[in-house]
Amino acid sequence: MTDRFESAADQAIRQAEERGEFANLPGMGKPLPGAGQHLSEDWWVRDLIAREGITGVLPPALALKKEIQELPKVLDRLTRESEVREHVEELNTRIMKGLRGPVEGPPVTVMPLKVDVVVAEWRERR
Repeated sequence: MTDRFESAADQAIRQAEERGEFANLPGMGKPLPGAGQHLSEDWWVRDLIAREGITGVLPPALALKKEIQELPKVLDRLTRESEVREHVEELNTRIMKGLRGPVEGPPVTVMPLKVDVVVAEWRERR
């Protein structure tokens, strides 16, 4: 017997369960992906990008984060210290612009890089 105060949504779910529509679903009985892991503040955007296969278009804040993550690979293609410094200084200029003003999407949360530290790391990798 059903509860006479059952909502339409609850009724639809109950009826679907009775018909067996939720049986043998992929992932049934397994933990949710990422359960128990710390989520960054932009987890939902990263999940959307991965799930939908979005490429090439990122909000400025996420583009800066991605550029910082890929920075060592980019810098390793450069051959002169002056080029490395120039690249990092230009990146820092864009970071500062994002921190100062309004940007589309989530806020910029990355901080400018220490140029001398980045250059030293570049030298060590060489």
